[in-house]
Amino acid sequence: MAQVSMTVNGKAASGDVEGRTLLSSFLRDSLDLTGTHVGCDTSQCGACVVHVNGEAVKACTMLAVEAQGAEVATIEGMANPDGSLNVIQQAFQDHHGLQCGFCTPGMVMSAAALLKENPKPTEAEVREYLEGNICRCTGYHNIVKAIMAASGQDVSSIAAE
Repeated sequence: MAQVSMTVNGKAASGDVEGRTLLSSFLRDSLDLTGTHVGCDTSQCGACVVHVNGEAVKACTMLAVEAQGAEVATIEGMANPDGSLNVIQQAFQDHHGLQCGFCTPGMVMSAAALLKENPKPTEAEVREYLEGNICRCTGYHNIVKAIMAASGQDVSSIAAE
């Protein structure tokens, strides 16, 4: 067992983990932050995306001990300080960018990383950035619209594929 300490959503967090404990498992099982979903355990689906030191990572392929001392942000930390939805979450709601909701936390976290890197991405750039996230319900059209809307762009011209 190893002791791991990090800051998660602005709060100190620590716990004892086995060396093989994944960050996703630590967040879900030790910290009860179940918004980080695990869909594949192979880094294929993106449902487990979190931010570690400001970078989007798939928490199912990172060991908890690798996050020692890191700043970790999960979907639970994305809301505004007053508890209202942030601009990305609100855009997903407004533009119907979710259906079953399983992929949504990872999509929102990926969208936040994209918009941090590229505040006004093109539709093609959004689609390319989301290649590591799988949604089995929506066909991505409304997810792309939501991300474009969150960037402040007009989405009325985005045509369904």
